[in-house]
Amino acid sequence: MHVLVVEDEQNIAAAVERGLRSEGFGVDIAGDGTKALSLIRHNDYAVIVLDLMLPGRNGYDVCRTLRAVGITTPVLILTAKDGEYDEADALDLGADDYLTKPFSFVVLLARIRALLRRSAPQRSPVLRAGDLWLDAAAHRCGRGDEPLDLTPREFGLLEFMLRRPDTVVSKTDLLAEVWDAWFEGDPNIVEVYVGYLRRKIDIPFGRSAIETVRGIGYRLDAKGG
Repeated sequence: MHVLVVEDEQNIAAAVERGLRSEGFGVDIAGDGTKALSLIRHNDYAVIVLDLMLPGRNGYDVCRTLRAVGITTPVLILTAKDGEYDEADALDLGADDYLTKPFSFVVLLARIRALLRRSAPQRSPVLRAGDLWLDAAAHRCGRGDEPLDLTPREFGLLEFMLRRPDTVVSKTDLLAEVWDAWFEGDPNIVEVYVGYLRRKIDIPFGRSAIETVRGIGYRLDAKGG
């Protein structure tokens, strides 16, 4: 799942990004409202974490604009403005939650997960391919009655492919969704993690759900392999 963090204080943005990535989220960063709106128009985010005091177009304006054009992505306000009228204004403009700085990352993460649970009915609650299943909202997966213990990155890979059964997905697609659009490391990291995933979801069960499509990417069998 991808989260957009709209924050002009670089140290806060970097800290939130590190924390979310460690939990398996893909993260994009915008330092001002104009860039945030541009990213939102071209990407599908699960949650937007939005500061109010931004250069140029402030957080109130960003939130108002999103709702005016029908974008319903959950918005969590993260701001130093702690007045009750500030909070009321943000919620009236369409924000879904409000957290003031300084903040606990544990609480921020819990609130993001709560927003994801609330928006989960818009998606299929449990993704399936044969007896392979994944519950994104509960962050659980398994084969039949056997639970699977996946790392956040492995979980993200499996979720992405389960949402596109029998469809070839490229390394570029996987890097952009499960890592991020500006990943500058070795793209072969995808092969490494697909290998890790196969050793957990396929090999112990004598299955082959993930197929390598040479020169293109990977395909997940809709029947579970």
